[in-house]
Amino acid sequence: MRSHSKILAIAVLAVGVQLWACGGSSDTPPGPLAKHFDDMYIAAIPLDQKQSVVTTQNDWSVAKMQNAKAEADYNDSITQLSIVRNDQKAAKLGVDSAVSNKKSAEASADTNRMNQATKDLHNAESLAKAADARVKYYDAYRAYLKVVLHHAQENMYWREAQYEQAKAQLGQKSGIAPKGIAYDAFPKQEQDRNKRASSAKDRAESEKRRALSARDNWLKAQETADRETGRSTNLPDPMGSKSAASSR
Repeated sequence: MRSHSKILAIAVLAVGVQLWACGGSSDTPPGPLAKHFDDMYIAAIPLDQKQSVVTTQNDWSVAKMQNAKAEADYNDSITQLSIVRNDQKAAKLGVDSAVSNKKSAEASADTNRMNQATKDLHNAESLAKAADARVKYYDAYRAYLKVVLHHAQENMYWREAQYEQAKAQLGQKSGIAPKGIAYDAFPKQEQDRNKRASSAKDRAESEKRRALSARDNWLKAQETADRETGRSTNLPDPMGSKSAASSR
């Protein structure tokens, strides 16, 4: 029986390592803080002694708003992606139609008609390539927003950990000793959350570079399509200079 338990434990550990290696754990939303210092313990302390508490509380409030914005951006991106995928389907239908027209032109033996059909097919294929590149860009952008959301969540809990630590430090400094409170747990909690937030930020920066690379590929393909078709398009660019995403 003990050997079976050992095998099970090893199997669970192996799955955990595999998930970590694939990035599964980093995609999991962070859990809430384990340690909190109740406000009531420092309620009687004068406000002029609570500057660090007020500052960290404000930082936490800002982080919560940033998290709400990141969540809204991520949720909205699914609609944006759906639109560009529909455009991609339309572009592919354009290629199919151009292919059929070219076959019909060839059957007619009309040179002018065949030349025009060949040109139309080339243009349709250029537009389809641009549409494909645009979908890849939006896919990468949505992946980036997902990591941005993860960072916002981690940052929010880190800021909360700073707030809890500031309250605990003030309580300790004031000689307050609530039952069951271990003061050394708060710096450890803050340090752990700081590391997690920093790691999530690094991953967001890496994902942003990947999304920007996909954007560059789309812009080049779209520029080529516009030049060859003689059109001037002004398609939405979520990571363009006017986008909030580019300032992250």
